[in-house]
Amino acid sequence: MERIKLEFPESAIVHRQPLSVRITDMNYGRHLGHDTLVSLLHEARIQAFGSLGLTEWDMGGFPSVVVDLAVQYQSEARWPDALVVETAIPEPTGKAIVVYHRVRHAEGGRPVATARLNVVLVDPSQGRSVAVPDAVRQAFVGVESA
Repeated sequence: MERIKLEFPESAIVHRQPLSVRITDMNYGRHLGHDTLVSLLHEARIQAFGSLGLTEWDMGGFPSVVVDLAVQYQSEARWPDALVVETAIPEPTGKAIVVYHRVRHAEGGRPVATARLNVVLVDPSQGRSVAVPDAVRQAFVGVESA
């Protein structure tokens, strides 16, 4: 089986979000469940956008939608592990905003998972994706690694 290889862009880190594994985040294997990981990534992403003055429901006048997600798992996380989710967002070059997340154990930095997702902005009246507005694009340009 060939595994997904996700290259995390260190130079594009815009935010680091501390989170912890709650007892309700555990699955039948007694580790962090996939569904919960996706929720933790969502929390980290909205916090990262907020740190840049953006919200996912209004990015330059348009709501954002996640259109795909790839996750590569590196190790397990269990209750009550403290985690840090690093979010990197390179400057958008097309219609999609590419967001990377790297989840690490807060103590020691051991990686738990790396994720890459594409976010598009949608014109609700037409139901179609739109180009990333300059104001949104500029929010990601020249952001120093946090």
